Order: sequence, then structure tokens, then C-alpha cells
Amino acid sequence: MTAALPLEGFTVALTAARRREELGALLERRGARVVQAPAIRIVPLDDDAELLAATKECVDHPPDIAVATTGIGFRGWMEAADGWGLGEPLLDRLGSATLLARGPKTRGAIRAAGLVDDWSPASESSAEVLDHLLAQDLQGRRIAVQLHGEPLPDFTDALEAAGATVVPVPVYRWVLPDDVAPLERLIESVVSRGVDCVAFTSAPAVASLMSLAEKAGMTEEIVSAFRADVVPACVGPVTAARLERIGITTTQPQRARLGALVREIVAELPARCRTLRVAGHDIQIRGHAVLVDATARELPPGPMAVLRELVRRPGVVVSRAELLGVLPGGGSDEHAVEMAITRLRGVLGSKVVQTVVKRGYRLAYEPESAADKYGEPINLGG
Repeated sequence: MTAALPLEGFTVALTAARRREELGALLERRGARVVQAPAIRIVPLDDDAELLAATKECVDHPPDIAVATTGIGFRGWMEAADGWGLGEPLLDRLGSATLLARGPKTRGAIRAAGLVDDWSPASESSAEVLDHLLAQDLQGRRIAVQLHGEPLPDFTDALEAAGATVVPVPVYRWVLPDDVAPLERLIESVVSRGVDCVAFTSAPAVASLMSLAEKAGMTEEIVSAFRADVVPACVGPVTAARLERIGITTTQPQRARLGALVREIVAELPARCRTLRVAGHDIQIRGHAVLVDATARELPPGPMAVLRELVRRPGVVVSRAELLGVLPGGGSDEHAVEMAITRLRGVLGSKVVQTVVKRGYRLAYEPESAADKYGEPINLGG
């Protein structure tokens, strides 16, 4: 049989508004089951009075420095300015300013507009842009900051505190999607541990998910899930900031790229699962499947719940009553446990689970050392 792909057996949820098909395809090629639950919707502000006012401000009072934070946002600004007949004068003013690009996509948008950026941070982070600016004398200088979906108070307040006049340029904003049902289902899946990982590619997506969880009265539950069992994978530190502030450890790539995020997920999820030697086989439980000698075998929810409980206490006899308690829906009698055990043996082999007459069942665990034989309960992930 073919060896399992690196993410086979894991479910990864995507919250992205843009490029979610690309990210999903990258994960599926590595074996993941992908759940799409967009957390945000981008609303362009090409007819918005705030953007028009900011554009006129930049034309009438040229900035000394302009900060472009996203490629899509900068392009949207140029297109909106063209629509208002302000495209040429805006390009002229920005061409005379010191132009900073947060990353390569932003730099590409700047150059596509016929401009040349003066500096871009190696980290592609707003924090490094801010440090670069604060290292200069900003007293009396005008700085236009193209926002990326939501206000950046930490960024703009620090510039104003250094003596600069800041012109925020709100090119687009993030709102909840028209249909929040997929996001509501995702919150329930996170709480019930029905997904193994949630991938975030923007800070507004984190904010939307957490605000919807708060509205549903599930903040504590979702924080607990992210702290213990479900991996929050964030494309970078700006995206991760809100989760980190409330004590949730996130997984992040060194570079803010979709490919790097996928590689980080590939490294993280299997590493959280311990492999046990059971009845002559190497067994590893993943989200919705079991690897048996590196080959994935899917199990229905009932047998999977029973196996998780047996694996949690390897080699220890677990009573039918205890196993009945972990079955989805609880089950009405111990016959449900017997059925789950039968299906478990049918998929994994008859020797994986041993029957202990009048007492219950135990995993046919082969500990690596005597210390493992009667050890504490363990968590194998999922």
C-alpha cells in the first residue's frame, strides 16, 4: 500500500478571503482535508468619502513619506484616483515622496504604477517599517500611510508621537462575509476538535473569528481549543498578534508566504502525534484517520473515539462503561461499544484491541521500556 502523504488524516480550515483556492490546493496535495470558512470579505472604498478626502489631501499637501502596505490596496488606490481624475497628480506627488513598500507584492504594485520604491524591509513586516521610520527625525514631516483593511493605531500613533503629521489612506476595509454560517460551523468544529489546524492569512480574519465566537458565547472554549489541541497557523506576526496577546501560541513561518505557511503546517501537525507500537504495528492517530505502518486508514467517529481512549491509556484495561462515555452521542447501552470495537478491529486488525473478560478492553501495546508500561495517560494529538 502507498505510504501516507504528510498531512493525510488531518483537517485544516482556511479563513482566507483571497487566494484560498491556491492555499487549499497546496494543502490538499499534501494529503490534508480542507475546510473553507472565509472569515472576512473585502469591501473596496473606490466611492468612499474617506478615501477621496485622503487622496485630495495627498494631492493638495504632498507627503514627504508614503507607506504602501499591500499590493492590492495600492493598486486599488491608484484605480480609484484615476476614476476621480486625480491619478496623474497623485502619481506626481508620490513620485516626489520617499516611498516605502512593506513587501515584494507591494513593491510590484508601486512599480506597475510607474513609481520606484526607496526602501522595503527584509521581514516584510509593518513593525520593521515603523522601526525604520522612527530611526529618523520625523518632526514636522507628512506621512501618508495606506491602510490594509483596518486602522493601524499602534503604527500611526507612534508616528504622531514622533512629531509627524499622518494621513491615513483607507483603501478597503474588511467586514464579515455575507454568509457567516461556514464560519459559525468552523467555530463549533474548533471547540469540538473536529479540525486539527486553522490557517489565518490576515489579522482581520483572526478578529472576525474571535468576535463571532464572543457573540456566540464561546470565547473560553475556542481559546482553550487553540491552547491545547487545535493549531492556529498564522502567516506572520501581525496576523498572530491578537492570539499571542491572549496567551495562544501560534505556528508561524519565518517568511510571510503561503508556501512557507504550508511547510510550517506540514512540519507541525505530524510532530504533535506520537507513534505507538501495537500488536506488531506502528500506529499513529491523526485527526480523522490512523496511520498503520505509515498507511492511512480512516475510521468512523465512534470507533475513532474508542481508539483515542484506549490509546490515551495504552495497555490499561478500560471498562465498557468508560468507553460508552466517550462515544459520540453517548450511546444507549454497552452493545454500542462492542460494535465500535468490532469495526475498529475490522479496519486495524483483530489483534490491535484485546478483550479482558468481564473487565473491558485494552490496547495491545508493546512499550519501548518498562517505564512506559504503566505510565500516565498520554495525548497522541487530534
